[in-house]
Amino acid sequence: MSDRTEERHGQARDLDTRDSFAILKLLAEGQQAAARAVDAAFEPLARAASLATEALRSGGRLVYAGAGSSGLMAMVDALELPGTYGLAQQSVVVVLAGGAASLADLAGGYEDDRALGAYDTEQAGVGPGDCIVIVSASGTTPYALGCAEAARARGASVVAIANNAGTPLFDSADVAVLLETPPEVVSGSTRMGAGTAQKIALNMISTLVGIGLGHVHDGHMVNLRPDNAKLRQRAARMVAEIAGVDLVEAERRLEAAGGSVKIAVLLASGVADRGAAQARLDRAGQSLRRALALGEHSETS
Repeated sequence: MSDRTEERHGQARDLDTRDSFAILKLLAEGQQAAARAVDAAFEPLARAASLATEALRSGGRLVYAGAGSSGLMAMVDALELPGTYGLAQQSVVVVLAGGAASLADLAGGYEDDRALGAYDTEQAGVGPGDCIVIVSASGTTPYALGCAEAARARGASVVAIANNAGTPLFDSADVAVLLETPPEVVSGSTRMGAGTAQKIALNMISTLVGIGLGHVHDGHMVNLRPDNAKLRQRAARMVAEIAGVDLVEAERRLEAAGGSVKIAVLLASGVADRGAAQARLDRAGQSLRRALALGEHSETS
């Protein structure tokens, strides 16, 4: 198996002798080419999102795992989900080689420890009902392989994301997401092209998960956690637009809804109180669209 993430880029010779604009042009072209790698992965990305959505819907957890730059890409996506889609923090877990110490010093030694990957996965309690997304540019990182093998043995669904075809990481995966990025402009620096493709793929999976759980309505993140001024303003604008009310009314409904955009919209649409709105959302599987339709059905029945 060849490792394209370690190959030399065909246009990188004498890179350090060029002017800044020429270097930036080549770097931009490399990033753009890497981004296009996701185009061939739509089918496995959709299946990965389906596994993750089902895990969360059934009370399981979405676990992200990796080492080095790939681990950081996974961690960033994981950390953004509770705020973006209102997921319970305990339902999204990060398994990062080196743990918190890697956030201060991304030491490379941890990624060579296969047993550590298995241990960390076990310590995180990964098991039946969970879905783990493991990211490794080469697909041969021992830590990532240990995570995958332990998760598989413990009954979790395994999604593997790698930038090389035929990689060992795919052997333990229920879904293999191949992102065949070209060689890096700076050879082996997978935080660049490979990392860009990984970031896009993770964004795609988690966005599909948010949609699948009913937390997106007409492009709005209607289950966001409005815990700062900017997000409270965004929440009010969403309520105003979806419910067709002015901002003053939207803010009033949001306050009555305890900050929930979905409940505020239902209150503005005529639902009697917060409890009734929550009950309707529960019947609708947390989908605002279906909850609103339930109201239309009751009016016409």
